[in-house]
Amino acid sequence: MPRTETGRLAVLDLVRGVAIVAMAIYHFSWDLSWFALVDWDVGGAPSWRAFAVSIAASFMILVGISLDLAHHKEIRWRSFWKRFALIAASAACVSIGTYFAFGDSFVRFGILHCIAVSSLIALPFTRMPLVYALVASAVILTLPNWASSSVFDGDMWIWTGLGTPAMPSVDYVPLAPWTGATLLGVALSKAIRRSAAMERLKQMEFCSLSGRALRWMGRHSLPIYLLHQPLLYGLVWSVTLLGPNMDRTSRSFQTNCAQSCATSIGNEALCVAACRCTLDGLKSENIWQPLLGSPQDPDLQTRMNQLYSACLSAPGTDTIN
Repeated sequence: MPRTETGRLAVLDLVRGVAIVAMAIYHFSWDLSWFALVDWDVGGAPSWRAFAVSIAASFMILVGISLDLAHHKEIRWRSFWKRFALIAASAACVSIGTYFAFGDSFVRFGILHCIAVSSLIALPFTRMPLVYALVASAVILTLPNWASSSVFDGDMWIWTGLGTPAMPSVDYVPLAPWTGATLLGVALSKAIRRSAAMERLKQMEFCSLSGRALRWMGRHSLPIYLLHQPLLYGLVWSVTLLGPNMDRTSRSFQTNCAQSCATSIGNEALCVAACRCTLDGLKSENIWQPLLGSPQDPDLQTRMNQLYSACLSAPGTDTIN
């Protein structure tokens, strides 16, 4: 892991930069889905969920590695508290910003909140033997499997990860299990520092254009994190206002209908076909536009539910009599 002119480890900056790029890809895809410009189920599809989990895990592990490298000889309290205050303030800004953007779905305890608190929890383990960090990591990673309880339901205990939040959130990264990933990073750093691999990694260089770009992003990961999503969200929002009409309402209806249906009956393919059939029926009967104008109209709601029920029985039918 070559040290840069500032004493940073180049490989950590590079890996953090890769994680930043992956995060931007995920958020851009989420924005496209949110505005119904694409029909990707970014919030619910297993592949997208796995992608999001891998990104969050990489950041939390890197937090632990960085903590151990910075404090394993002695805890540098001044730099630690300066970094903690910056992350905590940034987390508060994210909560405030998303409250105005998303209302009740705002970020109550997202990845920055988790990084701040996890840093506090993991800091003492940088001065302990490796086995302590490993055991603590295993306990917290598995905590939701054996300690979850309805006692922790609601927003008061949302940070624990051991209950069910009262409201959904666009970003939710609780301490259990995610602090376990940070402690795993501490243990990983200790193992690497004591191995021959450390010296070999120090000799690596990342001087290509792409390597320098990723290292730069890794060094400035926090401001990029704070700025990239408002910029991407604003870009996609502008396209929806200024771009061509893409019949986003139809696409949004099919996406939301299919997600709700799949949650109820568990057959995603059937739900997609049934919701497409329902939309076709609404349009063929010329009640789609009236439904958009008066979504609470009981007669229109009743007919839509009738079409939906019939389509579940015959999802390949274009019109339902």
